[in-house]
Amino acid sequence: MKGWNWEGFFEYLTNYYLFEGAMVTLGLTVFAISSGLVLGFFIALMRMSRHHFLSAPASFYIWIFRGTPLLVQLIIIYTGLPQLGIRFTVIQSTLLGLALCEAAYLAEIIRAGISAVPKGQVAAARAIGMTESQVMRYVIAPQAMRIIIPPLGNSVNSVLKTTSIASIISMEELLRRTQVLIQEKFLVLELFVVAAIYYLIMTTAWDLIQRRIERRFGKAYGPMSVGNH
Repeated sequence: MKGWNWEGFFEYLTNYYLFEGAMVTLGLTVFAISSGLVLGFFIALMRMSRHHFLSAPASFYIWIFRGTPLLVQLIIIYTGLPQLGIRFTVIQSTLLGLALCEAAYLAEIIRAGISAVPKGQVAAARAIGMTESQVMRYVIAPQAMRIIIPPLGNSVNSVLKTTSIASIISMEELLRRTQVLIQEKFLVLELFVVAAIYYLIMTTAWDLIQRRIERRFGKAYGPMSVGNH
């Protein structure tokens, strides 16, 4: 390939600086999904509440964070909030932005999963004396999980790539470190291809994990699901 530097390509394919960037990307993804799940769960419950003072703020939150780009959210958090006296570091801004944005998407996924559980089963569980926490743990959660897991897995895949947006505020994840090396070595195409390979490896690995998780939950709750529809 004319103009292609094979030596540089293979050198950076195993470059530890880029490998560390990929690990940062994985760490950001784990944090975004785990914190987004916790926050999203409570937002979903608020969204489903019969009380307007709970459902309205939750709906507004989801509307804002799903309706605006993560790029804009990160810039506001990192450069806008300091004008109000609220300052976050690059890492703090990235973690906060990813968690808040992901929570809005996961809240809707969780809400859809909970809403799909037949109301008759919930009513029957309450009729035999189950508490609300027991209903959630033994009746709603097991069935909702089968519905939640596929889109949740897709969210993980999406966040793995979305973390690259944090490079705009100089978060040193994979894409930012790629850009740093490009400025030093001027191997633009080679380094971007290396970065693409890293992302492809991570998303492919997760795809394999997601399939195993889906098969596991499908076997666990498949018969019960069939009987309910």
